[in-house]
Amino acid sequence: MPIRILRAETYPILIGEDIFDEIQVHLREPERKDSKFILMVDENTRNLCLPLLLEKLEQFRECTVIEIPSGEDRKNIQTCVEIWQNLIDLKADKDSVLVNIGGGVLTDIAGFIAATYKRGIRYINFPTTLVGQIDAAFGGKVGVNLSDLKNQIGVFANPDAVCIYTPFLKTLSARDKLSGFAEVVKYALIMDQHFWKLLRNVNFVQIKFWDDIIYRSVEIKNRIVKNDPLDKRLRKRLNFGHTLGHAFETIALQRKDKSMTHGSGVAMGIICETFLSCKMKGLSWEILEEIASYILQNFPYYTLEDDDVDKILEILVHDKKNSGDQINFTLIPSLGHALIDQYCEPEDILSCLQFYRELD
Repeated sequence: MPIRILRAETYPILIGEDIFDEIQVHLREPERKDSKFILMVDENTRNLCLPLLLEKLEQFRECTVIEIPSGEDRKNIQTCVEIWQNLIDLKADKDSVLVNIGGGVLTDIAGFIAATYKRGIRYINFPTTLVGQIDAAFGGKVGVNLSDLKNQIGVFANPDAVCIYTPFLKTLSARDKLSGFAEVVKYALIMDQHFWKLLRNVNFVQIKFWDDIIYRSVEIKNRIVKNDPLDKRLRKRLNFGHTLGHAFETIALQRKDKSMTHGSGVAMGIICETFLSCKMKGLSWEILEEIASYILQNFPYYTLEDDDVDKILEILVHDKKNSGDQINFTLIPSLGHALIDQYCEPEDILSCLQFYRELD
């Protein structure tokens, strides 16, 4: 796909196979050309993605590389402390630029490190996974987990640029690509019913038009974020599927069960929160069945145990979207539309969990 450029609040989002000439121009601008670039990778992106960037971008060839282990369990303050110390040892200054080459976990934590080191240095994201390319790498939300609770510590800090080289998707397993696909489904359901109709007519394994999916997904999220960068109103639409999705991920983290991906949790959350939309906001039962059927055809079913249900309610009390004691959701009254700050009683939440468990 030829390069496409979207303009975020303060930075460019470059998308496509032919992005490197434009990246070179960006890196050679006066405020960056003499900067120290420090590359952040994990073991996967060091082997699969870094060699291509070193070949294409001469500015990176003599740079120091910091590697962290992949995995959600490393997205914590202790990892940050280790990297902050690395930056101090490297004598990184206020003009240094952290170049983050990885998926959602890496761009979340590396963006947080950049935002807090010396009260903020610039960072550039090269997202290498589908969830990174269409969600985590842009929008300015960066942070880490605390005590197995998702994204409890964080800040808003925009990147200097986001460079989406779409062929990086070829390095992914089907499982990792599927994880990102849950975000695609979310975008369609909350903002674009025609996008949903396109998706529902094709099985995940049959999809060939990934470049178009990526561009449309980025376009939807970018439009929302530009209108609400600090997550006060409109941006809360992006929480659909995530209130319960993050709770499911937390359950898996507590079990030390690595079978659940972020996308698996979000897919479960979409089913449950669509049920709540049906029960509370008038969404038709037919649409609920259509969405649940599509997700179960494409995503693995994750079994919830009896004791998980009580734990989920405890986890939801800590959700950062809550207002006081109220557990808030984003719900869809119809395809392509979303309502934010929808309070649900504990018995409503229990009923959607029971609905999900009965789908097995």
